[in-house]
Amino acid sequence: MHFVKAKGILSSQNGMNIYRGCSHGCIYCDSRSRCYHWNHPFEDIEVKENALELLEDALKHKRKKCMIATGSMTDPYIPEEMTIGNFRKALHLIYEYGFGVTLITKSTLILRDLDILQKINQKTKCVVQMTLTTFDEELCRKIEPNVSTTQERFAALKRLRDLGIPTVVWLTPVLPFINDTAENITGILDMCIAAGVYGVICFGMGLTLREGSREYFYEQLDCRFPRLKEKYIQTYGNQYVLASPHNNSLMQLFNQKCSENGIVCDNERIFQYLQTFEEKTAARQLSLWDY
Repeated sequence: MHFVKAKGILSSQNGMNIYRGCSHGCIYCDSRSRCYHWNHPFEDIEVKENALELLEDALKHKRKKCMIATGSMTDPYIPEEMTIGNFRKALHLIYEYGFGVTLITKSTLILRDLDILQKINQKTKCVVQMTLTTFDEELCRKIEPNVSTTQERFAALKRLRDLGIPTVVWLTPVLPFINDTAENITGILDMCIAAGVYGVICFGMGLTLREGSREYFYEQLDCRFPRLKEKYIQTYGNQYVLASPHNNSLMQLFNQKCSENGIVCDNERIFQYLQTFEEKTAARQLSLWDY
């Protein structure tokens, strides 16, 4: 872990990353790709020591309230957050200045912040997004070794449901020859149905690999799934998109099961929902007739 002074904290699309880098160890992580210009080891967490000051200044000067999004590059609930606590402080700032928030995580550390997430959701809008790739706990430990297990995330989704906080699940990636089975997709969707999620994001059954993430993925295949790397290379070569051979049948299963159970599976509609700010307790403006 190391500390840096950042020049800014919110992107043009109101995205935010308090930290940079990750220790979750997911074998398929796209954030490792060299196109993101890493100048330090991926597991060496970069802490933006002035993030809170930058965030407060940005929120103060926003002309229009909006949703603040985080987690697309680095999970806000990495283990370091337990001791540093900057993300919880950022949530308090978001609440104080009346903004909404949506975040992506694989960690049940989010349960620590249920109080402030609920307050944000009562005032404006809070949507929690959680990735689920396999309902098999043993497989989960192989492909996502340092995060909360699927069952633990499932329990967190149900807790959020009980508090009225809407949730969205990312069903991605689906790794060819590993978790691209009808049994797995059905198992994950059954969890989504039981947890009452708003929607499930899926870009097709497969994964993408770029320079940087490809090398790490293949190293992990050698360690965890002997001889499978050779099958990937023979099947896909250096393709960017590695679609499952079962993509069509699995997508049909996915769309049908979501439709039958009232789960939104149109990615565009889900992203529009995530970006739409809602203010639930705006004070009524007084007029002369109120006196």
